[in-house]
Amino acid sequence: MLKRVFVAPDPGRVRLRFAARAVLGIGLAVAVCGLAGHSLTGAVTGGLAALLTLFTVTDATVRGQAVTTALLPVVGLPVLTAAAALHDVPVARDLVFLAVVGAGGYARRWGPRGHSLGVFAFMTFFVAQFLHAVPGQLPELSAAVLLSVLSAAAVRFGLWCYERRLPPPAVPAPPAGTGLARATTRQAVQATAGAGFALVAGQLVSGQRWYWAVGATWWIFVNTASRGETLVRGFRRVLGTVIGIALGLLAAAPVHGAPVPTAVLVAVAVFGIFYTAAVSYTWMIFFVVSTGRIARVAGLGPVFADQAGFSWCRLMCGCGRLRESVGGLMLTLC
Repeated sequence: MLKRVFVAPDPGRVRLRFAARAVLGIGLAVAVCGLAGHSLTGAVTGGLAALLTLFTVTDATVRGQAVTTALLPVVGLPVLTAAAALHDVPVARDLVFLAVVGAGGYARRWGPRGHSLGVFAFMTFFVAQFLHAVPGQLPELSAAVLLSVLSAAAVRFGLWCYERRLPPPAVPAPPAGTGLARATTRQAVQATAGAGFALVAGQLVSGQRWYWAVGATWWIFVNTASRGETLVRGFRRVLGTVIGIALGLLAAAPVHGAPVPTAVLVAVAVFGIFYTAAVSYTWMIFFVVSTGRIARVAGLGPVFADQAGFSWCRLMCGCGRLRESVGGLMLTLC
């Protein structure tokens, strides 16, 4: 598996460019948020917004990519506002979260742009729960999202737009059928049902970390088109999570949270996320989890975990992924 990841063909060094540009764009976004005087919470929000901007926008043309990028805050900021405003209204918050899950899945019917906007909307709501965002933080978090999307766009379309020299990829045919016969509609219903189950189960396990189970369900359903893909994707997420928890801690421990070595490790992990995404879902998840473990060891625990510890969160997420992959398979069979 390692050989397939690191020795896999990379025509035109596209994966290498993709990953290197991501490190540059996310680093610039976090730096801009820091220069703007944002707190660590704002910097984390901005870093995630930049990551999504560089990772999820996959339109066939550069012009299409620019349009989708411009639409990300249009979708994300209202969702962020709703998530923060409903922080202390659990029932309404949960219903809106499920609506975002359903809408995000349904948006896939509009191709890459719909997929990108749906993922951005979901992750915006998710990070608001993750950071326990409240209305008083909205100005800072909204500014962080805008600055980070702009920073990522400046790198992607200005500094390093290698796509201009590449042939446009093939555009997949739109999904056929109507109602539940259309794959995207059926998957949106399945994802919402699975997320509802995960939300209830997650809150029974932990009233503070319930959103991990919802996130597990979403990331198993998104980008899958069959029951087999759903089950395999869930297993790979569990495997990547377990490996990432162990090796991420092992890699981060020797630096003892020193700023420069920690920044280098985070950059390597971000590079790994983007470089391995196209060839190994397991290793992409490994690098995602490793990033969180490195941040935890660096002393960013208040952002990345509550008093029970970040490791427990990740283990719960991993178990949730396995559980929801089986649940997703059952829903797919229905």
